Amino acid sequence: GRGFAFRRKQKIERQYRKLLKKRRQVHSQQEDQFTDTYPEHLKHLYLAEEEKLKRRRRTPDDLMSSEEKLNKAADGCAIYGFICLMMISVSRVCTFSSRSVVTQENFKNKTSNQKAKEEYEKIKAEHARKKEETEKRKQQREEAQRLYKKKKMEAYKILSKKTKKGQPNLNLQVEFLLHKIQQNT
Repeated sequence: GRGFAFRRKQKIERQYRKLLKKRRQVHSQQEDQFTDTYPEHLKHLYLAEEEKLKRRRRTPDDLMSSEEKLNKAADGCAIYGFICLMMISVSRVCTFSSRSVVTQENFKNKTSNQKAKEEYEKIKAEHARKKEETEKRKQQREEAQRLYKKKKMEAYKILSKKTKKGQPNLNLQVEFLLHKIQQNT
């Protein structure tokens, strides 16, 4: 059992573990710490979310153009335009903890969490429906078993009756068989 082949096998396993350890160290040194690495099966969700955030971000050029627009609308009143711009930017940046600001996009495009919740609710409803069905089938089976036992007991009582001398009562048995034949036809 523990001869030269076993020792050779252990030696090869040790060498393999060493090699794996070296590879892990090389890979960890090569990887850049500042790049985002996502799990492969969730990568598409993260990338889509990242694209959404990029589209929502506004560039400084956009802010300048909106500031110019506000200045023109205020008939050259620079202070009024600056205050309006500050109010707009603050309203975009600030989020209140008491209530969340929901945009039209959130109603149209559900987040992965909302999708997961809906999927969970569907699965939960399906499980509840299956549980009810199994409960119904169980009750039907129990009812059928109860009826079967009742008939069996009646038949046993009839067939097991004895005469005064302890002999089987053939008249009752023949009547039972006749009744059974009549029911089948």
